[in-house]
Amino acid sequence: TERNDLPVKRTIKMNGVCSRTVSFDIDGEGRVHNVEFVGGCNGNLKGVAALSEGMPAEELISRLKGVRCGFKTTSCPDQFAAALETALKGDERE
Repeated sequence: TERNDLPVKRTIKMNGVCSRTVSFDIDGEGRVHNVEFVGGCNGNLKGVAALSEGMPAEELISRLKGVRCGFKTTSCPDQFAAALETALKGDERE
């Protein structure tokens, strides 16, 4: 079987948080690259993006899923985890 190493850029809408969208690539080895959030807490989300660079998507999901922001039931990192899960399933929510 052939393995496609070319990353596919995804942009997914966020729900219930200040960030409007998150864009990212997942390469052929399941690693995340080029994470960009639109809206939200600029410095914090730049930090999330920098820490996510090159990390396996599955590991990011396990670390970020369930993180809450204040009294909200979700957060930008939690929504990013959901976006990664959606992308891995191949179900785009653009």
